[in-house]
Amino acid sequence: MMGVAFLDLKAAYTELAAELDAAILRVSHSGWYIGGQEVESFEADFAAYTEAQYCVGVGNGLDALILALRALDIGPGDEVIVPSHTFIATWLAVSAVGAIPVPVEAVAGSYNLDAASAEAHITSRTKAILPVHLYGIPADMDAICKLAKKHGLAVIEDAAQAHGAKVRGKRVGSHGDVVAWSFYPGKNLGALGDGGAVTTNHADIAQRIRKLGNYGSSVKYFNDERGVNSRLDPIQAAVLAVKLKHLDTWNKRRQDIARIYSQALAGLPLALPQVSDWAEAVWHLFVIAAPQRELLQAHMAQAGIQTLIHYPAPPHLQAAYRDLGLAAGNLPVAERYANEVLSLPIGPQLAMPDVEKVVDVLTGYFAHHA
Repeated sequence: MMGVAFLDLKAAYTELAAELDAAILRVSHSGWYIGGQEVESFEADFAAYTEAQYCVGVGNGLDALILALRALDIGPGDEVIVPSHTFIATWLAVSAVGAIPVPVEAVAGSYNLDAASAEAHITSRTKAILPVHLYGIPADMDAICKLAKKHGLAVIEDAAQAHGAKVRGKRVGSHGDVVAWSFYPGKNLGALGDGGAVTTNHADIAQRIRKLGNYGSSVKYFNDERGVNSRLDPIQAAVLAVKLKHLDTWNKRRQDIARIYSQALAGLPLALPQVSDWAEAVWHLFVIAAPQRELLQAHMAQAGIQTLIHYPAPPHLQAAYRDLGLAAGNLPVAERYANEVLSLPIGPQLAMPDVEKVVDVLTGYFAHHA
């Protein structure tokens, strides 16, 4: 019997195959393979979708973060407040520009950076706050932006998992100074390869990011600064333009599945994700937390259900950040999440019988282990 896949990317392609194939063929026939109309058109569409004035396509989500930090002149010796629990790319971007990531724990019941907790970590060297809309659940950008304004800090949002999410009715995309996006294939809005973008309401930031991602050049062969090569590919832009038209529909499917999980799993001895009344989550991931996660994950696998862990090791305990001198026990919330979180199958193509199977296996497991 076929199992329940965590995320079926081929099924996502199949659903839109005719549109996607036509878009790819259009680019192939155009003779224009770097930049051009396909990229410009997608940038305009995505800016409008995210309620931002400007969008600049880049090579991937990590580049989006790095270029955003560089555009705000954040560099060596500067401190950037980051969540303690996140994918390590958030921290890597800060390190890439020579700045220092300053981790802040999430408040109980939340996976996101909280303004009140962040304030205690602000010093004279702090230059920016970098919240992550983790798992597709938006952080409270109103509170974070208010805090940043109070202390004269920049705000860079990591929205790699939050395409379409809303804060008090306004889409994620321009609350902070600049917002970084990933279009990795598994994202809510995913390409058929790598890709990324930044959105902003600041023309100067958009212009500088575009220049930095084009070798530091605004005029060919004349370079104002030491940039990099990070540009959104036209084929991926054409693919993303097709998928953007279906994003709200696909997010609605994710929300329907999340609602079923939330209702059916309530009362079980595990922690369910919490979403504030002011937030509209898009459920890039549906993450539960269970004290004996390995046993639960093994049971799910035995039942043919694929689950993943986001993320099994917090950044501060990874070899890459040994130099920060943070030991086990220094960030207990992040460490607990790393030991307990488990991501259930969720995605626009997940069939309802498979959703029901996930629920049945979970409830059966806890009934047996009561």
